[in-house]
Amino acid sequence: MSIKQNLNQIKSSLPEQVTLVAVSKTKPVSEIMEAYNAGQRIFGENKIQEMVEKQEEMPNDIEWHMIGHVQRNKVKYMASFVSLIHGVENFRTLKEINKQAKKHERVINCLLQIKIAEEDSKFGMTANEASEILRSNEFEELKNIKVVGVMGMATFTDDQDQIKTEFTQLKTTSNQLKSLNSDLEIISMGMSGDYPLAIACGSNMIRVGSRIFGERNYN
Repeated sequence: MSIKQNLNQIKSSLPEQVTLVAVSKTKPVSEIMEAYNAGQRIFGENKIQEMVEKQEEMPNDIEWHMIGHVQRNKVKYMASFVSLIHGVENFRTLKEINKQAKKHERVINCLLQIKIAEEDSKFGMTANEASEILRSNEFEELKNIKVVGVMGMATFTDDQDQIKTEFTQLKTTSNQLKSLNSDLEIISMGMSGDYPLAIACGSNMIRVGSRIFGERNYN
């Protein structure tokens, strides 16, 4: 199946309220352009440097999403163009994004990354930490960012019940945080292997890579 066929197959199965982020990390511009020419406009990268290089080469109507771990010292490189930063895991990162966005006279949309997985390797904050941020006066002062939702990554396991529990936890957290801040519309959860379950649990943004572009080559 071609990239175009893969994309069309996924899109035709998605409910209309679900946004598809095509995860293009490690993929060459030629392949990303195949997806672009098939109508895809939202692409997710997990390394800022790689995203910057692709953004310079590719059409201007693309929405670039930073889906990986955010290194604060590299925020400045993407601040002029990034559409949504998925993985904000603490207040210091929010402050840095705000500072860099201000330099470009932009407001950058962000998602708070909530730790729902049992694995230690996954980043994120607790639901309590997130609500403390949203309640704080310091947060109110950040005029160049907008927190528009939450993001989470489930444990890497074949246990569907565990994944479902973790996704449901993120949905519950989203509802709680939304009572503090009505801007929190987005629940970014679900990837190539588990997005149908994520959608059933309330996700409205999925991050899909290998189901579109084929398996990744890490060599």
